Amino acid sequence: MKTSNPVLARLGQAAERERAAGYAHGGPHAQPGYGQPGPYGQPDAYGQPGYAQPGQPYPATGYPAAPPTVQPMSIDDVVIKTVALLGILGVSAAAAWVLVPDALLGPAWIGAAVVALVLGLIISFSRMANPALVVTYAVVEGVFVGMVSKAFESLYNGIVLQAVIATFGVFFVMAMIYKLRIIRATPKFARGMIAVMAGLFGVMLINLVLSLFGVDTGLRSGGALAIGFSLVCIVVASLSFVLSFHEIEEGVRMGLPQRYSWTAAFGILVSLVWLYIEILRLISYFQGDD
Repeated sequence: MKTSNPVLARLGQAAERERAAGYAHGGPHAQPGYGQPGPYGQPDAYGQPGYAQPGQPYPATGYPAAPPTVQPMSIDDVVIKTVALLGILGVSAAAAWVLVPDALLGPAWIGAAVVALVLGLIISFSRMANPALVVTYAVVEGVFVGMVSKAFESLYNGIVLQAVIATFGVFFVMAMIYKLRIIRATPKFARGMIAVMAGLFGVMLINLVLSLFGVDTGLRSGGALAIGFSLVCIVVASLSFVLSFHEIEEGVRMGLPQRYSWTAAFGILVSLVWLYIEILRLISYFQGDD
């Protein structure tokens, strides 16, 4: 099936190759004539004679054992995987909050962010779904979220709970908006979102590098520019759910294998974490010093 989404097109091609490989090696519908000997020593469709296995009283049938049936992904699969990843992230965040001493908060924060970024890029550009890698990402991202949350909570009591409630509130609102088709993931919308997200990522990366050299651009200092930038990020992160929901629907329609539901859940997890961090920052700008 055709799709305008490059990610789905790539995954769809990979799934087609897997299905083709399954048939080539003898699926439940494998027939003589596809490199398999005919039954009871009869020639196959290519004129090649069949053969009997040593020690068998009758010639081989030419029908190898069928491989396990590949189940297509469903929306329920994605929901279950997303909840599982959120649970893993939450446990990891809580463990990091409790176990990592305050003296190591900064290094743990930065280290987890770098590792999560690398893993996220590998998962995003991989041609195959890798559940183990996605789960590892959730664990590392949980450490990052735990360290960030602990730092903000130490400065502004109760801010983490407010950010969590706001994050899931936005998520459910966007799910309803998508279900009602108020916003549609058209090809133009998808291209625009990808361009905007890439631009924001570049700006944040440049700002991070400059901050390491003591340069304050004002994007994260709490002023009007910082508030405006966080609002833009929140809007874009919210709209990214539309892309994720569309990819899930298209994946189900294309019949992608069940394990690709991990990749779909990964996309939702990334957007949720990004949205949470930006809401956390925005709320902090309006908090008074304790």
